[in-house]
Amino acid sequence: MTKKIFKSICVVAISVFLASLVIIMGVLYEYFAAERSKSLKSLTLLTASAVEESGPEYLKNLNIQDYRIAYISSNGTVLYDNKSDAKKMENHLQREEVKKALATGYGESERYSTTLTERQLYSAKKLSNGNIIRLSCSEYTWLTLLITMCQPIIAIIAIAVGLSLFLAFRLSKKIVEPLNNLNLDDPKKNNTYEELTPLIDRLTTQQQLLKQQEKELNRKKREFETATKNMSEGIVLLNKNGSVLSINNAACNILNISGYCVGKDLVLFLNNAEIKELILKAQNGKHCESNILINNNSYLFNTSPIVTDNAVVGIALIILNITEKEKSEKMRKEFTANVSHELKTPLQSILGYAELLKNNIAKPEDRSVFIDNIYGETKRLIALIEDIINLSFLDENANEQNKEKINLYKLCQENIKLLTPKAKDLNVSFNLTGKSTYIIGVKRLVNEIIYNLCDNAVKYNNPGGEVSVSVKNLESTVVLSVKDTGIGIKDSDKERIFERFYRVDKSRSKKVGGTGLGLSIVKHAAIANNANITVESALNKGTEIKVIFNK
Repeated sequence: MTKKIFKSICVVAISVFLASLVIIMGVLYEYFAAERSKSLKSLTLLTASAVEESGPEYLKNLNIQDYRIAYISSNGTVLYDNKSDAKKMENHLQREEVKKALATGYGESERYSTTLTERQLYSAKKLSNGNIIRLSCSEYTWLTLLITMCQPIIAIIAIAVGLSLFLAFRLSKKIVEPLNNLNLDDPKKNNTYEELTPLIDRLTTQQQLLKQQEKELNRKKREFETATKNMSEGIVLLNKNGSVLSINNAACNILNISGYCVGKDLVLFLNNAEIKELILKAQNGKHCESNILINNNSYLFNTSPIVTDNAVVGIALIILNITEKEKSEKMRKEFTANVSHELKTPLQSILGYAELLKNNIAKPEDRSVFIDNIYGETKRLIALIEDIINLSFLDENANEQNKEKINLYKLCQENIKLLTPKAKDLNVSFNLTGKSTYIIGVKRLVNEIIYNLCDNAVKYNNPGGEVSVSVKNLESTVVLSVKDTGIGIKDSDKERIFERFYRVDKSRSKKVGGTGLGLSIVKHAAIANNANITVESALNKGTEIKVIFNK
């Protein structure tokens, strides 16, 4: 406020000063212009008298630097001019001052001189012989006058501005001083402007109200902090009628209600019938708990009646977020079931073939086939167990491994060389593009990513197909791309291909020896190396999986 008052006073003072300066300059301009015109007239008359007595020769001996003198014949021809060559000058008969002098004996005018390229005042006097004596001088302009008076004007401006600033500062401070010294604790004791009386009355009322609210808030704050201090769970305390005594932020967020529900019946703010039923049972003295789904999150609601002298005096509602716990439990159960199933299938095959061989039921010509089947199932079982061990390791120790500088292109070469015999057996070729590019990561996990992606691209390709592997070094990332020309992935399967034991084509997966864990290992290994994965695929047209490593 002080700044606004200060600025306003300064603006008014400076505006008044500038307006006064303009007016004064206008008056001075008119005064000096009139005085110069009088002076020019007097000099013209004196010069005319001298020429009358001494003749035109007088003009040649006259030395006047600030005035232009011209001797003009009665027909307008310039006979003499002290500033220009008279012979080259045009006829002056039509000049305003000359016309007036010929008509009345004396004439004046002002105009722009093309000869001298400036605005001039002209004064002409007719002589007894009919010729004309004309004198002219430069007319004062605003700029000329301003330059002439520059020093006093600057001094006046400096004094005026300084005085304005000083007075504005003192006045603004004086005006605001009573407002700055207001006693807000007891507004009635203030002795200030009469115009502020309504404000003082309002402050008094507000002060009393604030004191009451402060006491109430402190009481509620103490209650709330006692019950919920350092707790992340949702906590709601109700009285026996179900009205909210206190509620923490966690409970407000979970139930999607405002903290202003304090003092009101909680049931009025709830849309969930299960929660209302829990509160009703607690009011009847029953301890209850239930899992309730809210916004795709699972919460455990626990209602406990607070009993005093065999009467319910309140209810404590505790809300626990068990979403992650349920997800983990679900994943554990699914993983256990899948592992059991995946292990059981090859073991049953091995057991069946072994029984046939043990009991000599198999024909001699079929024994080698059974032995090959046992060998294949055993390899599949070992591969499955290794993948399970890798996943378990990634779940528990991925972030604890040391990272190092890795040549991603070289690692791709090594894995392609390793998989080339398998690719030739399936009539699939490799194509590697890029150049030596380094990243920082866990080499063992990066190797798992490359191997599993290339292995899948070979296994799920078509005969005569191609696997294109590229390493691109971009500005802030390194992109590993593995693209095949195989069976592709349906849009509905894209979101699930990284799940454990999920197979797009189960029959083909078993045929080529897939465990269903390869892409899950890729996902966990990528997370451990702070990398992102993108999938682009079209059914029967092939798949491209990109792993984007941050530099």
